[in-house]
Amino acid sequence: MTGIVILIALIAIVAGGGIGYLIRKSMFEKRIMRAHVSAEGIITAAKKEAETAKKEAILEAKEESHRYREGVEQELKGRRQDMQKQEERLLQRENSLDRKDNALENRENAVSKREQKLDRRTEKVERDEQQVAKLVDQQAQELQRIAGLTNEEAKKQLFDQLNHQLAGEREKLIRESETEAQYTADKKAKGLIVEAIQRSAADMVSEATVTVVNLPNDDMKGRIIGREGRNIRTIETLTGIDLIIDDTPEAVILSGFDPVRREIAKIALERLIKDGRIHPARIEEAVDKAREEMDAHLREVGEQTVFDLGIHGLHPDLIKTIGRMKYRTSYGQNVLQHSIEVAKLMGILAAELGEDVALAKRAGLLHDIGKAIDHEVEGSHVELGVELTQKYQENPVVINAIASHHGDVPAESVIAVLVQATDAISGARPGARSESLEQYIQRLTKLEALANEHEGVKNSYAIQAGREIRVMVQPNKVSDKQSAALAFDLKNEIEQQLEYPGHIKVTVIRETRSIEYAK
Repeated sequence: MTGIVILIALIAIVAGGGIGYLIRKSMFEKRIMRAHVSAEGIITAAKKEAETAKKEAILEAKEESHRYREGVEQELKGRRQDMQKQEERLLQRENSLDRKDNALENRENAVSKREQKLDRRTEKVERDEQQVAKLVDQQAQELQRIAGLTNEEAKKQLFDQLNHQLAGEREKLIRESETEAQYTADKKAKGLIVEAIQRSAADMVSEATVTVVNLPNDDMKGRIIGREGRNIRTIETLTGIDLIIDDTPEAVILSGFDPVRREIAKIALERLIKDGRIHPARIEEAVDKAREEMDAHLREVGEQTVFDLGIHGLHPDLIKTIGRMKYRTSYGQNVLQHSIEVAKLMGILAAELGEDVALAKRAGLLHDIGKAIDHEVEGSHVELGVELTQKYQENPVVINAIASHHGDVPAESVIAVLVQATDAISGARPGARSESLEQYIQRLTKLEALANEHEGVKNSYAIQAGREIRVMVQPNKVSDKQSAALAFDLKNEIEQQLEYPGHIKVTVIRETRSIEYAK
């Protein structure tokens, strides 16, 4: 019983396993079928998507190709239009050139016709001139036969008579006009100038290149020199002034051509002497302090000058530059005093002539402003003055007066002419300017040497302190006309080669003596 049960169980197990195997096989086959169906669906869908993407790409490519083609066609269309416009312009130019060619041909034809007409007229005129010349010759021969004079002799006689008659009348009229004009102008000018000079007065300061500083005792000289000369070297380096320490009792001499630097050195040295502490550091401090005081002093001098003259509106830097003129001299004449004198004369003359008095004083004060800086900056004082006033935007009348007061450029106003006159008055009047003895002798020697270099000069003499040169010429070598030319040439040479205050008169003397002895 038990074996049957076991057999049945085994049969059941085998049958169950077979049934289970069949069931799993059936299920596996179904899964494989479903997988095949799913794979085919995916492949179909992928093919559909690929077809769709392909169609879309083709469409996009077609659209892009279409757009590109349209762009190319538009560009070609624009180029065709440009080409058409250029062709039209070229056609227009060709037509214009054709018209011009036709016009030129017409003009050439017209000119040719005119030339032909002129040639015919010229030939006719030449024939007429020949006939007239023959008639004139015949008439002249007849007149010569009747008068007994040749053609040239008759002309000369007629011209001599006319020249003789007109020369006397012309000389008389010229002499009368010149005399009257010169008398009137001289009288007027002298009156104005004398009145201006009488109403003006200015102090003169003589030129100097040294300054003396007094010492309390001679022992101070050694302290100024310092150990191995370091103190004196420091002072000379910082100030640019030479210190002369010699046997002069209780005194030190400051030597230099720049008066501003010399004054700074004097102030610094006096402060050091008073303080008693003299060493390089103290010297540097004293020089810096003296420079500051000098700047303030220059500004005060400039402000006082413009206040006294009643001039307003000047730039502060220009006022300081005016103060620097106090320490500048020219031919022994202080430049600031000279400028103040010119400004006062300008005011008087401008008032007499009805000109702007304030502007005239301004031009007179600033006419030599360039001399305040000409020893520091390259250029003439006229050029520097013009540049300085242009920089500070001065009145054009003032600038022209500065530029023209030595004749470098033409004067453009009455005020500019007055500056020339008043500058000459202030510089040339007696006592205004002075020279050193050496410069004076050199100028006289050079003046006589210039005159003696000319051919035909016998002797020359510089007189009136070099303000006149008298030249004696040999009458058999120099004529009257050559004397005038010699005076003119000598005047130009003096102006070009010499420097001198005021004016120099050139007088050429030609004397002829005829001597006979009665026996």
